[in-house]
Amino acid sequence: MNNSSQIKAVSGRAVPLPGNDIDTDRIIPARFLRCVTFEALGEQLFWDERFDERGQPLDHPLNNPKFGGGSVLLVNGNFGCGSSREHAPQAIKRFGIKAIIGESFAEIFAGNCTNLGIPVFTTNPETVQRLMQIVESKPETILDLDLEEASVTLGGETHPLTITDSSRTALLKGSWDSLEALLQNSDRIKDTYNQLPYINGFADFSS
Repeated sequence: MNNSSQIKAVSGRAVPLPGNDIDTDRIIPARFLRCVTFEALGEQLFWDERFDERGQPLDHPLNNPKFGGGSVLLVNGNFGCGSSREHAPQAIKRFGIKAIIGESFAEIFAGNCTNLGIPVFTTNPETVQRLMQIVESKPETILDLDLEEASVTLGGETHPLTITDSSRTALLKGSWDSLEALLQNSDRIKDTYNQLPYINGFADFSS
């Protein structure tokens, strides 16, 4: 795969988003699923919790200026549960989030994140609480996430993380991007296409 697709580390400030069982309907409300492309979904992330009925901002971590520009999301348990809509990780990515650390994730949501190049790490509740406390008190803190070591370092502290072997391998090797994989193997795809009997009118079987 192309080296540009390899993800070995992610660094950035974080946004703490406390709460268990945050489902995909909260992440991206259903009425936004009618979009033709995913481009505007970042603006609509957590819309019903970030804005009132008049579109005025509410008190929400993603609206808080002190967390502005954060690229690592800190969450609690069962994040991304509910509908398996791929719009949820698409909205998260287009908002600018490059990695997520939490206690646990819905399996399909986590897989969809990996398919977009977003590493999803788990750790124990105590570590998540510690990370949130540090970021709350010092929002300028940079988190350095290492996929090879499966760890996060911030403020002189290093904490172990967990990531599934399949996701870790795909991200490190750059094989998470299925579209790029297709483009890089276009010649093999054409060869296979030309060998399909129903494409050639079953010519090879006419005798």
